[in-house]
Amino acid sequence: MSARTLFQVLLCSLAFVFITPAHALTQEELTAKLQSAGYTNIRDIKSTAEGIAVKATKNGKDVSLVVSSGQVKERQ
Repeated sequence: MSARTLFQVLLCSLAFVFITPAHALTQEELTAKLQSAGYTNIRDIKSTAEGIAVKATKNGKDVSLVVSSGQVKERQ
């Protein structure tokens, strides 16, 4: 392999590391995180510009959530 090809491979690998968020949760991890916070009936999981939008139930009430950088925020 030439030095140029190795450099390109290295550059692509570094770009992947910086572009892919290290805090990205799998759907199973997200569900477990929300369940441990008291949310049930977790559904409608969608990726948005704000983060991951989720609908769930807490204390018998339906809520809309945004999960971003590992933080769970209820939408008003």
